[in-house]
Amino acid sequence: MFATRTVLCASLIAACAAPAMAQKNPGTMSLAGGKLELEAPADWVRKQPRTRIVEYEFEIPAAEGDQNDGRLTVMSAGGGVEANIERWYGQFKQPDGGSTKEQAKVEKIAVADQEVYLVDISGTFSDRRGPFAPAVERPDYRMLAAIIPTAGGGDQFIKFYGPAKTVAENQQAFRKMIDGLKTK
Repeated sequence: MFATRTVLCASLIAACAAPAMAQKNPGTMSLAGGKLELEAPADWVRKQPRTRIVEYEFEIPAAEGDQNDGRLTVMSAGGGVEANIERWYGQFKQPDGGSTKEQAKVEKIAVADQEVYLVDISGTFSDRRGPFAPAVERPDYRMLAAIIPTAGGGDQFIKFYGPAKTVAENQQAFRKMIDGLKTK
C-alpha cells in the first residue's frame, strides 16, 4: 500500500511539473503557430488569461503612486490592421473632447523581416475586462500596442495598457520586447 501511494504521489508530481518543465521560460511567447517568438521582461508577471481569446497575459507592476498595475495581452485575431487601430481609438476619450486619432501615434517598422505596426494612445480608457463585463472609465491611461500581420497565422495583437505613469516607466521594456521579435 505504501509503495502504491509513493508511486501515485510521484506520478502526480511528475504530471504537474511536466507542463512547467516543457515551457522554456514563463516570459517566452510562441505566436502565429510557432512561427514567431517574443520574450516578455523578467519582472512582468505571467497570468492566466481572463478570456479565452487572449493567448498570453502579463501583469506589469504599478509605478510608484499608481493604484493599478498595467496589463499586457497577446492574441491572434482577424479584422485587419486599420480596423483594429480604429477600434482602439474608440476605447479612448480625450479630456478636452478632441480626436483620439489625431493625438495617437502610429508607426510602421520592420523587425525580423516582419511588418510591425506600433500604436501609442493616451486618454480616458474604457476598460472592459471581458465580453459581458461593464466598462470602467480610467482617466490618464495609456496603451502601447503592436500589430504583427502574419500569413496563415492570423494577425498578432500585443496590447500593453495601464496608468500613464506605469506605461511610461515600462515603455522601453515594451519596445525592447517588440524589437526582440524572432522568426522560427
